[in-house]
Amino acid sequence: MIDDGFDEELKSIRKQKIEKLKSNQNKMEEKNMNADKNWPSTPVNVSDSDFQDFINKYPLVIIDCWAPWCGPCRILGPVIDELAGAYAGKIAFGKLNTDECQATAMSFGIQSIPTMLFFKDGKLASREVGAMPRSMLEPKVKAFMQ
Repeated sequence: MIDDGFDEELKSIRKQKIEKLKSNQNKMEEKNMNADKNWPSTPVNVSDSDFQDFINKYPLVIIDCWAPWCGPCRILGPVIDELAGAYAGKIAFGKLNTDECQATAMSFGIQSIPTMLFFKDGKLASREVGAMPRSMLEPKVKAFMQ
């Protein structure tokens, strides 16, 4: 038979463990909330050297592959800027200059610009080629979030 002193000690240990678990859970929730604050609200310029880090840092990423001389890219640029602000904390947007970052562009088979690469958890999920107005692109962005 277990004496009452031993039973009280078990209750005390159990209580301490539960409090520690709750504390750890609160810290994790706080960390997740703070992580949301670190999401960019404007597109981030990415390069060959930091591309992988960027797409792995956020669960949902859209990369705008562009070049300064590309007319359709200049049309799409403001749309990407608007979407980056509208979806801050949900999707991270990046810009990859294909003239300066040819290795990354070639690794994803970019043959036409603008091309948007959609990444989920660091893996290419889909792509869209060509400039389009926000009214056409936003439904694709929303579907990507599902």
